[in-house]
Amino acid sequence: MNREEAFAIVNEYVKNPNLVKHMLAVEAAMRFYARKFGEDEEKWAVAGLLHDFDWEIHPTMEEHPLAGEHILREHGVPEEIIHAVLSHADHTGVVRENLMEKTLYACDELTGLITAVALVRPSRALYDLKPKSVKNKWKDRSFAAGANREEMEQGARELGIELWEHVGNVIEAMNAIAADLDLAGSPEKET
Repeated sequence: MNREEAFAIVNEYVKNPNLVKHMLAVEAAMRFYARKFGEDEEKWAVAGLLHDFDWEIHPTMEEHPLAGEHILREHGVPEEIIHAVLSHADHTGVVRENLMEKTLYACDELTGLITAVALVRPSRALYDLKPKSVKNKWKDRSFAAGANREEMEQGARELGIELWEHVGNVIEAMNAIAADLDLAGSPEKET
């Protein structure tokens, strides 16, 4: 399965532009790590792009992503990508067995927190975002309260990368597609 086919699935099942941006952010992070680890970039990107494809049609923890499994199979998604999608959510009980699955888990929640931090900055952008800014917001549990920090810490541990290095990597990955995420910022107005 290639990226174009995966994006067609996303467009069929996802209407919320913010959810699409989240999936694009995870895709970018997966591409970054596939390059870093010398893995199949297209396969990893497709896993990142598809991981939440069924959230709008199965918006509960009981359903997502398990209820989407048959849809992925009907669309010809390879079993290894389906397994990665299922393993990105702890509640499924599907064990993360390989580096691609561990990377997807490590990047998923973190992209949301990074987006939230970028949006409260004066630039509303990624280009000037540093891990230190994320770390400062990390300590404020009321900021992005829905972001599961324990899951992010666990993901970095499973990946074997120090948390703040991981944050920097994901910022770099997302920055590469900042315009697609509406996080490129805008030039200062001339006075």
